[in-house]
Amino acid sequence: MRVYLDNCCFNRPFDDQSQARVRIEAEAKLEIQQRIKDKKIELAWSYILDYENQANPFEERRDVVTRWKTVAVVDMEETAAIVRQAREIADRGLRAKDSLHIACAIAADCDFFLTTDDLVVKRIRGYVGITVMNPTQFIVEVE
Repeated sequence: MRVYLDNCCFNRPFDDQSQARVRIEAEAKLEIQQRIKDKKIELAWSYILDYENQANPFEERRDVVTRWKTVAVVDMEETAAIVRQAREIADRGLRAKDSLHIACAIAADCDFFLTTDDLVVKRIRGYVGITVMNPTQFIVEVE
């Protein structure tokens, strides 16, 4: 099984943990990362993750996220096909970066795209080629 975590998913443990949902999603994301370390799940990476992560103003957070790149089994670079698919995905009302993440996940043969962004989950629901869900749903429904 191969997963792609978007930038908001990687950064969930750094968010304000005073809300129950944030804490639960952070715990689910940490459990997914442990399963990646244990080689029960494969991780995919992409150039758009690098791009977004480098824009993070917090050096410690950037470094923590960057380390996950070394664990990934695939690192997607930009291609014309990815950009084309991202444009198609964007037609569903998603931002360009979100669309690029999803297109990279599809190109990397991921089974799941994980995000904490409800709008992404809602807008991409039913899109052929990948299942999109938040990390909590993944732990409860898939694992």
